[in-house]
Amino acid sequence: MVIFLNFNSGIINFAKTVFMKHLFTLSIVGFLVLSCSQANKPAQNDEEKPVKNTTYIKDTTPKVTGIGGIFFKTKNLQETKDWYGKNLGLAIDEYGSPFEFRNANNPDEINYLEWSPFDENTNYFYPSEKEFMINYRVQNIDGLVRNLKANGVVILDEIAEYDYGKFVHIMDNDGNKIELWEPVDSVLTEIGGATTK
Repeated sequence: MVIFLNFNSGIINFAKTVFMKHLFTLSIVGFLVLSCSQANKPAQNDEEKPVKNTTYIKDTTPKVTGIGGIFFKTKNLQETKDWYGKNLGLAIDEYGSPFEFRNANNPDEINYLEWSPFDENTNYFYPSEKEFMINYRVQNIDGLVRNLKANGVVILDEIAEYDYGKFVHIMDNDGNKIELWEPVDSVLTEIGGATTK
């Protein structure tokens, strides 16, 4: 039994010696790993708040990005605007109702859509014989018009530029006149006024 105890004591002493030799090395490695992983983390305290990333990549692909306006003919312009204001809650102005919404790619940016009834005798929809016209919001209207011309699309006028954006009119394959608008929404925001939202 004494031999057995001495044998066990020898193994235990040997294990302790190996463990102690490597404990220092393991401690240094553990400390370095922990230090490196903590160095890449921002310090956290009660006064620090996460920084909101407000950098957005501007896509310049010539294309439609949304609806910019709904235009339609009516027999009684003022009566129609009043009806929509009273019954559907639209914020009515002299042109119809501007709808306000947020840009999906940049939620801090306010965008607009114009709902506008027109007098039934308007020539604004010509040469279309339809009772309506859609305005599409676009990006890179110059590039889009070049692409449309290359595809044989009928372009009705030259690009017109105003403070609130660039416009051009085209015809689709069904004879609908379409208005394309590259907006400058910030100008409309500065102008202000009631909006439907």
